[in-house]
Amino acid sequence: MVPAAAADLRCRAGAAQSPFQPVLPAAKAALRETGKLTIVAIGSSTTAGAGASAEDMSYPYVLQEELRRRLPDAEVSVVNKGVGGQSAYDMLLRMDSDVIEQKPSVVIWQTVVNEAISNIGEEKLAKILRKGIRKVQGAGIDMVMMDLPWLSREGRYPHYDDYRAVLKKTADAAAVSVFPRYAMMRDWARSKRFTAEELVGMDGVHTVDAGYRCLAIRIADGIVGALTGAKPEMATGPRPTN
Repeated sequence: MVPAAAADLRCRAGAAQSPFQPVLPAAKAALRETGKLTIVAIGSSTTAGAGASAEDMSYPYVLQEELRRRLPDAEVSVVNKGVGGQSAYDMLLRMDSDVIEQKPSVVIWQTVVNEAISNIGEEKLAKILRKGIRKVQGAGIDMVMMDLPWLSREGRYPHYDDYRAVLKKTADAAAVSVFPRYAMMRDWARSKRFTAEELVGMDGVHTVDAGYRCLAIRIADGIVGALTGAKPEMATGPRPTN
């Protein structure tokens, strides 16, 4: 077993090459004016925690604990609205009830994996994403979109990179911050700080406990940095995992 502090430090391998520096004006104002930080995580299996050994190993749960630890004077809540197998369109349909009605200051939208696998059409996906972004921004809520995961066997999905590009282009056009999950996971895998089994499960698709924890650590790094200017401790050099 890797000690918890060392495990969290290795999550930051490659952070300088794949930074997450979101712009969160609504969250910053809410924290200053009310002392509250409410985040809604909407998505499919990654958000729901498929592959995690327990509910408290999902990334939204770990993110909440991390933010509460790092922002001890704030009232922090991370609401998990993940539903395994859902498409971006499915999430668009529940954006009002599951997101906006929660009155968060930040929304993390994890999507597009299922679209990449089924190849629904790039322009169709872009339209769905634009509608979802407009809904959230129109409600005065900060949005973060999550990039697709790095998969060791992504060659099975020939349009994977094309759909990643649609997400990035659409987010950039709307000035939405993107959490660079793909680059992060690739860096973790190449750093030799993790075994492959620590990041992705036996099915080759779903994230598992160490991967989820690292996602939460790096999202927390970015959010806390945006809100307070605090910088995380960085991993310094490669340390192979036995």
